[in-house]
Amino acid sequence: MTDAIKIDVWSDIACPWCYIGKRNLETGLAETAADADAPRVEVTFHSYELSPDTPVDFDGDEIDFLATHKGMPADQVTQMLERVTGVAAEAGLGYRFDILKHTNTVKAHELLHFAKAHGAQREMTERLMAAYFTEGRHVGRVDDLVDLAAEVGLDGAAAREALESERHLADVRADQAQAQAYGISGVPFFVIDGKYGVSGAQPAAAFAQIARQVWAERTAPAVAG
Repeated sequence: MTDAIKIDVWSDIACPWCYIGKRNLETGLAETAADADAPRVEVTFHSYELSPDTPVDFDGDEIDFLATHKGMPADQVTQMLERVTGVAAEAGLGYRFDILKHTNTVKAHELLHFAKAHGAQREMTERLMAAYFTEGRHVGRVDDLVDLAAEVGLDGAAAREALESERHLADVRADQAQAQAYGISGVPFFVIDGKYGVSGAQPAAAFAQIARQVWAERTAPAVAG
């Protein structure tokens, strides 16, 4: 049997384009599932912090953060958020920047590695992004992260121990070091089978095309033989 295509995704929980890219990837792969020779794909998420200097409890909304912390004009920020909200809606996501709680995401990334170790990374990634962008939940504090971990069926006490001991911090740093080695300077960034790089929240159709192309390349020699 042909090995599955490996898609490694570098993203940040607090990156609006990353959630859009994730959803478009899922939609594109779902489209290929009906193919006669449907590609088999394994998706792994990797840690990337867009703003590692962000405080855990930021006093203000998203406009305040981007305007004061990043030095962007407020009107430009408003237009940008309106645009990304519209693109998110096209992907089926209801962004709520009006209730979003901006925070540091390193603990959320540690939780994702904990979830990965317990076979629930996909579910945990979705839960964290939905909580952050659509529900106004806090994803920077240990107590809140433990609650979210329990919501996807993970052991809350074990999750708390992992977060408080920083057991998976080295895994987060290893992901970031790999991103630097690849020359990744923005997310989302998708690495297909370790040899193709795709930057940005591409449309679902583009992900479907990539999956089919790589699968065809991989299976062609066996067919020819």
